[in-house]
Amino acid sequence: MSVLATFALRKAVKAALSLHPELLAELGGARIFDEAPRGTAPPYVTFGDGQWREWSTATERGGQQTLTLDVWTDHRGTRKALAIAERIATALDGAALTLEGHRLIDLRLDAMETRREAAGRLARATLRFRAITETI
Repeated sequence: MSVLATFALRKAVKAALSLHPELLAELGGARIFDEAPRGTAPPYVTFGDGQWREWSTATERGGQQTLTLDVWTDHRGTRKALAIAERIATALDGAALTLEGHRLIDLRLDAMETRREAAGRLARATLRFRAITETI
């Protein structure tokens, strides 16, 4: 089921990132949210848009997911956002994460982009990952 695979992937990604010391140092703690709490000052990471598609074979049920993570900073320019994005990419690209009720076949960084937000006050780096999962 797609919704369950999506929850399982997000939970495993959050757990992996929360244990990555270099990322936690860049963020100032485990500041990884589904949605940042009101009034939270950057830097932090949020889960962005996602997508799930059927990817079953004749013998295995599974799916292909797109998972995005947004890095938010209030530093001038995108250097800090890129540094945090690099830590995330290092932690997740090709990672062998354990998913509840599913098997992660592959997790790869597919794309990354940066942009300025809120009239240039915030920088955002968006990382897009592609994951293939099977139902156990």
